[in-house]
Amino acid sequence: MTGETAPPLARSTLDRAAHRRTDPGWLAEAWEQARVLVLDSADEGRALVRGEGAPPELVLVAPGELPEVPRSVPMFLGVEPDGVPVFAVDGPLPELAGTRRVNLREVGHLLADRDAGIFTTALALLNWHVRHGYSSSTGHPTQVDEAGWSRVDPGGGRIWPRTDPAMIVLVHDGVDGPDGRCLLGNNATWPSTPGQRRYSCLAGYVEPGESAEAAVLREVREEVGVAVEEIGYAGSQSWPFPGSLMLGFLARADADAPIRVDPAEIAHARWFTRREIGAALAGQPIRVEGGDRLLLPPPSSIALFLVHRWLDGHC
Repeated sequence: MTGETAPPLARSTLDRAAHRRTDPGWLAEAWEQARVLVLDSADEGRALVRGEGAPPELVLVAPGELPEVPRSVPMFLGVEPDGVPVFAVDGPLPELAGTRRVNLREVGHLLADRDAGIFTTALALLNWHVRHGYSSSTGHPTQVDEAGWSRVDPGGGRIWPRTDPAMIVLVHDGVDGPDGRCLLGNNATWPSTPGQRRYSCLAGYVEPGESAEAAVLREVREEVGVAVEEIGYAGSQSWPFPGSLMLGFLARADADAPIRVDPAEIAHARWFTRREIGAALAGQPIRVEGGDRLLLPPPSSIALFLVHRWLDGHC
């Protein structure tokens, strides 16, 4: 998916070429001509970019330019439109002039479609490997197989990458124009920043046996005590911190209904008008509890994508 209508980490130009993952001869030949993204799992999965403007350019190197033996076997990500294969490895980042170390949260929204797709896929795959060194069935150590797309234990038991589905919803009152309102919450577990307080969309994991829409109803009711209706799907994106798939929704609620927060989940929740959200996005100080300045979701998140969808009237 590409274009401005996609969530920031849902963009890609890479052909994953899944049929090549079990072809060792092709993979060996592909590695020799590959472009390689180096991620450092010891530093939050950071990679290198060059350029201070937007978009910064993700740095990929040739296999012979790797600074030392990687910590992981090469993970095959796919094939570029020009036919060049792309791999990722876990290891120390090369020392290259004119580059800087970044994490995906910082630059995901700034990267071009091609680079956003490569970085997101590589980080999601790396984080899965880091967390699955042992089989959950047998407790035995597992080894990377299928060019990074599975792990296998000594008895042949195989596991494949998994993502945890989570819903995230922008709750609004259905009113058009600048006085229309959306309901945002300040999560009780978020670190505090003196003088600032972040508010975002309501979110939670989809539970076993539950649809995504049912999770929207349940999570909003549990977190703020509000009933929603007219649930509409808006898009999804990977959130590899460490391994979620965020399913984005918009839903309508009665803005006059009392808000009853679950203090274990939500510290504060309140309705904001389009006028207030627009002002905050423009850099104007909007005050919330205790006189703190309103902070909105980070730009690489699907939460801010949903806020913009509502702000622009796509409800």
